[in-house]
Amino acid sequence: MLEIRPATADDAFLIALLARVTFTESFGYLFRDRRDLLAYYDRTFSEKKIADGLAKPGNRFFLAFYDRLPVGYAKLKLNCPSDFLDGEGVCQLQKIYVLRDFLSKKIGLSLYNELMRTAAKNKQMEVWLSVLSSNRRAVQFYDKTGFRKIGEHTFSIGRETFLFTAMSRQV
Repeated sequence: MLEIRPATADDAFLIALLARVTFTESFGYLFRDRRDLLAYYDRTFSEKKIADGLAKPGNRFFLAFYDRLPVGYAKLKLNCPSDFLDGEGVCQLQKIYVLRDFLSKKIGLSLYNELMRTAAKNKQMEVWLSVLSSNRRAVQFYDKTGFRKIGEHTFSIGRETFLFTAMSRQV
């Protein structure tokens, strides 16, 4: 049984833990030096950082539970233009992460649908995201859901530099 619900301030620790595990499962192998990965976690996925993000009025976090187990989370940032899009009513799909063992359950699609409903309910007209260009599974998922490529950019974590594809679609 799948349940998706909005996250609350009390969920910061749970999101922080899911963030670390799912990021490691997805991208841990890309880091030559584990210290770079751990430093990134301290900056990005600490309980305090997540709690601060939950408190921001434009952020919407959701948690996914499968048979009552926390298995994934997602984040939407309302009114967040990008370097590739101008105008109002633009939001960013910042994160959809699901534990590897639950990927076949279409939980990512359910989280995605919740984010898109939230964007529409908040009168957002376009949603954009950045996806690791070499993450074929994610790129294909976003292609299938109507996203189109709008640009590329790089992002560095420690000594690693990654190429990302920016994509967008109408809400």
